[in-house]
Amino acid sequence: MPIPSFKEQFAALLAAPSVSCTQPGWDQSNRPVIELLAAWLGELGFTCETPEVAPGKFNLLASYGSGPGGLVLAGHSDTVPFDAGLWTSDPLKLREADGRWYGLGSCDMKGFFALIIEAVRPLLEQPFRRPLLILATCDEESSMSGARALAEAGQPLGRAAVIGEPTGLRPVRLHKGIMMERIDILGQSGHSSNPAYGHSALEAMHGVIGEMMTLRRQWQAEYDNSLFDVPKPTLNFGCIHGGDNPNRICGQCALEFDLRPLPGMDPQQLRGIIRQRLQPLAEQHQVKIDLAPLFPAVPAFEQAAESELVRLAERLTGHRAEAVAFATEAPYLQQLGCETLVLGPGDIACAHQPDEYLQLDRIEPTLQLLRRMIEHYCLQPHAAPN
Repeated sequence: MPIPSFKEQFAALLAAPSVSCTQPGWDQSNRPVIELLAAWLGELGFTCETPEVAPGKFNLLASYGSGPGGLVLAGHSDTVPFDAGLWTSDPLKLREADGRWYGLGSCDMKGFFALIIEAVRPLLEQPFRRPLLILATCDEESSMSGARALAEAGQPLGRAAVIGEPTGLRPVRLHKGIMMERIDILGQSGHSSNPAYGHSALEAMHGVIGEMMTLRRQWQAEYDNSLFDVPKPTLNFGCIHGGDNPNRICGQCALEFDLRPLPGMDPQQLRGIIRQRLQPLAEQHQVKIDLAPLFPAVPAFEQAAESELVRLAERLTGHRAEAVAFATEAPYLQQLGCETLVLGPGDIACAHQPDEYLQLDRIEPTLQLLRRMIEHYCLQPHAAPN
């Protein structure tokens, strides 16, 4: 069976729905995308493994060549939810206009897999001295369960890994982490005519927010990284819910917040510090205070500036490696021993937006870049870049 053309593959990936979402009504299996990739790569001679991470959720690890070292080209197979009514055309159909390919996943980031396949095709007749691995994960847009499962399994991958998230073809070697947490306060309700009848969870939350703002100031005074557009760690109070009526002492209150740590800030330690600060408030207000993550934290990521992969990417792109605010699966690949970099053709400004697109003039530079990286890590006798 002939392998579809590059544009046909790109279109087929967009047409295969693979939304991941914390809301069950939106969440979908990524099986169709994984099956397409496994079929195409299998036809090219790759050995494909498709482990099931959770019901209906799969990773793909395709390898060509064998031995230690080599290169991992990685990305996620899922997309965010979408509102079709806000799109100019069907989000699941490739549309070409204005020098762009439009469609859900064109930029972030199913289209990257079609680019990988197109880049590697002309190289497959050459002997691979070290393996090329193509990794497609599930649920990056929600729980990152695919990358977490890979890291927990601990199977070594390649010497270097490139994640094709949208960076405008500029290498990224640092990003902040993400912690999304919830504080629940259980007080005691009672008639508002007498404060002695209860213990206000809302007043306790007032103290909690004050303590969290103090912590934010302390962390922002202690940590600074000028490589980031926002050089400090951030803490955002996203939503709060509590009480039910003005004439009742508030019995329950909950706060959800977002903390973006810089490299060098460990999520477990940060959570421990918060718990220590909240305990005296629980005793003072005679309430119960619980802190729990809404989902497991994504660690901050940093790849050393002098590492081989960073130096190679800077030379090939002509751009110095940068830092970004959004998080990726990079720390999980790094845990498996890979020098890791984030580098892809899309623009983050149009990711997660209606009419997401990939600029057509990014395609050929991306193909050339991927080929040079494959040649360096997989075909040539290994040597550090100049």
